[in-house]
Amino acid sequence: MKFTVLPILAIVLLVTPALAQVETREGIALQNQISELRRDIDDMRSNAPRSSGGSSLGSSRRASSSDDSASGGGGMTPELLERISRLEDSVRQINGRLDELANTQSRSQADLAKQISDLQFRLDNGGGASAPQPAAAAAKPTLPVATPAAAPSASPSAAPRSADQLLQEGNASLARRDYASAEADARQILAVKGSPKAYDAQLLLAQSLSGQRKPVDSALAYGDLYQRNKQGAHAQDALVGLASSQMALGDNRSACVALDSLKSQFPTPRQDIAQRAATLRTSAACR
Repeated sequence: MKFTVLPILAIVLLVTPALAQVETREGIALQNQISELRRDIDDMRSNAPRSSGGSSLGSSRRASSSDDSASGGGGMTPELLERISRLEDSVRQINGRLDELANTQSRSQADLAKQISDLQFRLDNGGGASAPQPAAAAAKPTLPVATPAAAPSASPSAAPRSADQLLQEGNASLARRDYASAEADARQILAVKGSPKAYDAQLLLAQSLSGQRKPVDSALAYGDLYQRNKQGAHAQDALVGLASSQMALGDNRSACVALDSLKSQFPTPRQDIAQRAATLRTSAACR
């Protein structure tokens, strides 16, 4: 009996580490099944006869116990082997899906990096983000405009605003759709190297550029936001913002790549992000 149980235990011990990094529902269920199998095996080992010496009476009892174990436990061994075999197949399937997911995410990361590089190239070579403004139809004569007699000027001694104040005022400007002021506040924060509010300011900058309908600039800003911290608090905003900017540029394929990356990296996104992503996927006809 010990000869049969120990190999089974070895199989279980080999299967268990493969599930150590699996956090899916399937992986947790398999871990529970393996724990149950290990308990069954421990019970069988504790009930198995010991090979210590003793009297002839003890030998007789051990022989009798061995016969009972063979008759009772012998039927369990094939069942345990079959269950372990099924578990091993499930582990292989889960590992295969995890590998496929990792490869998909890796490809998405590479595609996103290429998109950001392409956008930067377009911007550096004259493919600016702002839509061309219509020229004036005809020059009109202008009348002199009277200037106020005493226009108040800003106090030169006014204390500079802190990064927290700039961010707060920038977000307030963004809420009232004063995108130019929001952009100015964001850039002022980002101009200070090593500012602790740079990550938040980058999101403010991307949103203000998007509000001004500058899709190339906003796409680059969202891409920079994502590159700053791919697991940060604004990573989901960065990916969905990048997808929206790509759609504004008419590049639905790249938008779908960003949305696929969002889906693989954040399977359960924030509710507002999930709603925006669903709308964008429908509009871009993503598969």
